[in-house]
Amino acid sequence: MLTALINGTIFTGDKELKDKALLLDGNTIAGIVDIPSIPENASVIDCSGKYIAPGLLDLQIYGAAGVLFSSELSVEALESITGGIVKSGATGFVLTLATNSLDVFREAIRIAKQFSHPALLGIHLEGPYINPVKRGAHILEYIKKPEIKEVESLIKEAGGLLKIMTLAPEMTDPSIIRLLTDNGVVVSAGHSNATFDEAQDSFRSGITTVTHLFNAMSPLHHREPGLPGAVFEAEKTCASIVADGIHVAFPVVSVSKKVMKERLFLITDAVVEVKEGAYVHVEQEDRYTLPDGTLSGSKLTLLKAIKNCVQHAGIPLDEAIRMASTYPAKVIGATDRGRIEKGCRADLTLFNSDLELTDVFLEGVRQ
Repeated sequence: MLTALINGTIFTGDKELKDKALLLDGNTIAGIVDIPSIPENASVIDCSGKYIAPGLLDLQIYGAAGVLFSSELSVEALESITGGIVKSGATGFVLTLATNSLDVFREAIRIAKQFSHPALLGIHLEGPYINPVKRGAHILEYIKKPEIKEVESLIKEAGGLLKIMTLAPEMTDPSIIRLLTDNGVVVSAGHSNATFDEAQDSFRSGITTVTHLFNAMSPLHHREPGLPGAVFEAEKTCASIVADGIHVAFPVVSVSKKVMKERLFLITDAVVEVKEGAYVHVEQEDRYTLPDGTLSGSKLTLLKAIKNCVQHAGIPLDEAIRMASTYPAKVIGATDRGRIEKGCRADLTLFNSDLELTDVFLEGVRQ
């Protein structure tokens, strides 16, 4: 069935288009045409001046709709989380688990294998192979150095579901990084106290991105630039950033964007309130913390992160949209997402001039 979206401003991932019609053919984008060229059999939706963006992609989110996945490992929990994330404007996400026992990781993988939804792109294991010095809100007792047999076992059990692993490169043998990348896992440096040289070496070993830039990592210092300095200096290595003004001050988001350009992308790092269990997240006015006050997660949606970038970091709207769609799609190699062009998935996020969510299309279906 053909659907034509008209009277909207279309952000394709490359350009901004007005006075055009976006054609959807079932779950696929059929193309962008002039208004008079809309097929007679197409169902027409008037977008009434809204912005039409590629479906937003969140590569680091732990839960939604009041459910933290690591605390409620069930298909029902995944259904609630997925529904909440899609309702927030994201049409794709990599569900993240912070450092935990391997039993919890294996059970999470087992449950996720039973759940099929077009928005769930895979699992992001943030830990346990991190540096305890930079653990942040992660549980100390579960942090460990990676062993090749254990990593091989996780890869085998995941069966392609493991999309991203955050680890500390200074704690990891390069052979393990290569093992992960050879099996299609995006390896990200994070919760790391790596020096500038150690970080650069890890990029050469196959690490292609950095987790929540500036948070839980060696600092950018004029005598030792650390992990932030290494990714600033890199030519291809990307980095995610939490643009809530709390994890990273907005002027630092602005500076980072000017340095890294298209290599910087947005994540939410969002959690939910949890009152008991391995991870207790206390809801504050503008963030989540551990009971001791340690910052433990954001209250962002990706659309709110886009709005923050535009209003507080001086980033143009079209570029902020790319940071939450086109660029994360490239990070995970999702060639059919993050852009509005013929043949791509008909996943769309629509919002008004106040950058407030109005509609979500997933596989061509209005949610």
